[in-house]
Amino acid sequence: MNVFTKVQRLGPAALLLAASVFVSRFMGLIRDKVISYYFGAGLETDLYNAAFIIPDFINYLLAGGYFSITLIPLLAHYFHRDETDGWAFFSAACAWISLTAFLVTGLAWILAPDLARLSAPGFSDPATQARLTHFLRIILPAQACFLPGACFTALLLHRRQFRVPALTPLVYNGGIILTGLFFVYLLPDRGMEGFCWGVLIGATLGSLVLPWLAVRAGGLRLIPRLLHPGMKSFLLLALPLMLGQSIVALDEQLLRFFGSLGQEGSISHLSYARRIMMVPVGVVAQAAGMASFPFLASLAAAGKREKFNCTVNRTLLNSLSLILPISIWMAALSLPIIRLIFQQGVFSAQAAGETAALLAIMLAAAPFWAVQQVLGRGFYAHQNTLTPVLAGSIATLAGLPLYWLLTGRLGATGVALAGVAGMGLYTLCLIRLWVKHFGSEALAGILRRFLIVLALSLACAMIAASASASILHFLPGRPLIGAFAALCAGSALFAGHLVIFCRLFAPGLWKEALAALRNLRERHI
Repeated sequence: MNVFTKVQRLGPAALLLAASVFVSRFMGLIRDKVISYYFGAGLETDLYNAAFIIPDFINYLLAGGYFSITLIPLLAHYFHRDETDGWAFFSAACAWISLTAFLVTGLAWILAPDLARLSAPGFSDPATQARLTHFLRIILPAQACFLPGACFTALLLHRRQFRVPALTPLVYNGGIILTGLFFVYLLPDRGMEGFCWGVLIGATLGSLVLPWLAVRAGGLRLIPRLLHPGMKSFLLLALPLMLGQSIVALDEQLLRFFGSLGQEGSISHLSYARRIMMVPVGVVAQAAGMASFPFLASLAAAGKREKFNCTVNRTLLNSLSLILPISIWMAALSLPIIRLIFQQGVFSAQAAGETAALLAIMLAAAPFWAVQQVLGRGFYAHQNTLTPVLAGSIATLAGLPLYWLLTGRLGATGVALAGVAGMGLYTLCLIRLWVKHFGSEALAGILRRFLIVLALSLACAMIAASASASILHFLPGRPLIGAFAALCAGSALFAGHLVIFCRLFAPGLWKEALAALRNLRERHI
């Protein structure tokens, strides 16, 4: 069997996707490191980040990030019933998605100057708007690769073949980095334009060509057709996701939009901080949600409610047990982390301090991400896309006044605080709706685990932060060496005390962690 078409179980799949997300985030950090080194946190980087507002919104509007969620349950239904009919449904869905993507992207390309003014109202200078429009027109065609490619990725996930979906973001980020560096060294007068072209190249190779090749290797039958009875179900599932933009989908766009209203560099500081925050979110929360979804969809389709609740509960407990200490550790050591990653070249010590403060705030939202990623997919597994999207849309609308208020008073800090509040509100609404629809069995023990891990992690964080601050204080003239020493010492103290506190005050949790490590080791022997 081809290594890229091998079927995997939930545990190995989650580990593979977590490793993929980690490597992808690391590559993203390399990309941001290159950008910050050569361009700092100024207008050019603000424009580069703002150029993604419209393309990302198109992706969310067409439910591009959720095609796997909408397609997988329907693919499971039609392929299980009749393989030929399954290919007919897949072909119709893929055709409509591709046509829509090309039409919407083309229209946005034509209207790029107006869309640039709408998406970043803080950039009012004509030359700045022209530069933003240029970046936007380079990045926009990538959507014509993302959206059709998402169909092939959904088919791979339906087959429980996770290797190529795990490689996709690596190829995408690799394309951005390599193309950006090519422009930096050979065409330095073009500024950030090379990274924009890298987005298009990475999307073409990683998000479209690679999944298509993997699907073809495992068997692909495209039937020329636009009509299929299943398209009605697909539209009913996708329509709420297309029309109801939740705080999850719009989080980064709100950050960029309101960041443009702040001082120069605000979008860049917020974007750098969010990139770091999304490392634990991606490695733990998104990987867990993505890996568990095909299994949840199968259990829901089979009517196995007890196993479904057990899978949701186990995924939530494991996700929170990991993401809470990781996010609190990162918040406690945010300054040495940002200094070590970004403080070189044009990126100054002041920029590092401002970004670190924003990172510490944003990390408070990480546990909310862990919960909503799993519960949201639990709803989707039951082919209910309306409930979570409606909850997210209400939370987003309720949070907009808070964004305006806090941004006006606190600038970039207000944007970060509003983002955390919005994600918290959305998660609480989602929990309440989950209990209403499915009961509380899947949530058993979640609050207790959250409080225990939170208390242990906060105690460790105070020790780590104190040691880190002392080291940074004694090495003021050696920012990189001081940051490295502070990060190492703080991390060692955090991890060591977490083990000690866990064994003393939460022996059950400690035994559970050891059992999980033994199981993981036995699977790889």
